[in-house]
Amino acid sequence: MDNKTLIRKYNVPGPRYTSYPTVPYWDNDPTVEQWSEHVAQAFKASNAKDGISIYIHLPYCEKLCTFCGCNKRITINHSVEDSYIDALLKEWKMYVSIFGEEKAKIKEIHLGGGTPTFFSPENLQRLTKGIFEFAELHEDAEMGFEANPVNTTVEHLQALFDVGYTRISLGIQDFDPVVQKAINRVQSYEQVEFVTNEARRIGYTSVNFDLVFGLPFQKLECVKDTIAKSNALRPDRIAYYSYAHVPWTAPGQRGFSEEDLPSNEEKRALYEVGKEMFEKAGYVEIGMDHFALPTDGLAIAADKKALHRNFMGYAPTYTQLMVGLGCSSISDSWTSFAQNIKKVEDYKAVIEDGKLPIYRGHVLSEEDLLVRKHILNIMCHFETEWDDMTAQLPLFANLDEKLEEMQKDGLVIVNDRSLEVTEKGRPFVRNICMTLDARMLVAKPQSRIFSSTI
Repeated sequence: MDNKTLIRKYNVPGPRYTSYPTVPYWDNDPTVEQWSEHVAQAFKASNAKDGISIYIHLPYCEKLCTFCGCNKRITINHSVEDSYIDALLKEWKMYVSIFGEEKAKIKEIHLGGGTPTFFSPENLQRLTKGIFEFAELHEDAEMGFEANPVNTTVEHLQALFDVGYTRISLGIQDFDPVVQKAINRVQSYEQVEFVTNEARRIGYTSVNFDLVFGLPFQKLECVKDTIAKSNALRPDRIAYYSYAHVPWTAPGQRGFSEEDLPSNEEKRALYEVGKEMFEKAGYVEIGMDHFALPTDGLAIAADKKALHRNFMGYAPTYTQLMVGLGCSSISDSWTSFAQNIKKVEDYKAVIEDGKLPIYRGHVLSEEDLLVRKHILNIMCHFETEWDDMTAQLPLFANLDEKLEEMQKDGLVIVNDRSLEVTEKGRPFVRNICMTLDARMLVAKPQSRIFSSTI
């Protein structure tokens, strides 16, 4: 079956599997007390050896990027910074009290958004120093942040480097002026070049570029130009994301219609051309939608089958506990999830009341934990294996028959106790994971809640 036919066949709405169960299928909310118990157990199991991870959501942006589906607050009023950081540090102290007397060892910190570089260098330092007042850095730690090339200054880079950050991720999307205007994200190549070069001069060891394919008015030639310019700057990592058109949850996307987007076949062609150009430039494909130089930690982890995937995307390290701080952040204890209140004012009010600001979550069942492990294996390593006992479970029984169509199409190889995604099947890895998604198989969504898989 040719590639165009496969795309038409398998281009259906599906999750990106940064978690399992996926958020729409959470149905077993923990109480604050239950969540605290799960956190304490995960901390005890993870901290001494692996450490813990922290994601901090900084939601503010000065302008709305219309392609963005993240939780954000648009403002030019920078007086909001102080009170928000105060709330973050109060939330962190609540988690520190759950940890007990053992000091947290932080293996990963990631500042996401929103636009973390909306905040002043001084406030970002204050936030980080406040975290480490009650923690220490793990010996294999990675600290990184997302940045807008337009407002990231040398002062930002130096201040964050001085408190331990060595990774920076630049949100570029596309260099074409027509596309930039459509998504309201205008930045020049020279601005990106400046921040990249200054980061390396200061001592950053990993620079990531976020690029997006499938954006409105995006053409093959402009994508080639964007990738050529990106390759010339030689970032250590490249995230080449498929644009998720979800105007029902991201109202900013209503400024353009599906008619303005590349067709399914055109969109996949953009990815294939990008992949070819990255690989010719010496990058290796990592998991889904990621590329890295062979010397980068992400590529090394993938080669060693140590790659991990969570709400922050792919990571070269694993910790059982990931604490999410800030409005809308999601925490993960492996056995449960908890998401914070989304609205900034409500989040801060609950913090001021001395309570953890979670409003929903999910305690994983034994089946959830089993399925999660196998979906994670497929998303990270393109293969998974199971034992005789697992093979007898309803979900795995006759898996060969359930995947018969995908086997005929050459996407997977299924044996008695294993599943392997073929090279041809890698673009359809989300579809393959969906065949193991026990919750989706039982209750398919009545309305569209996911972006298309291709």
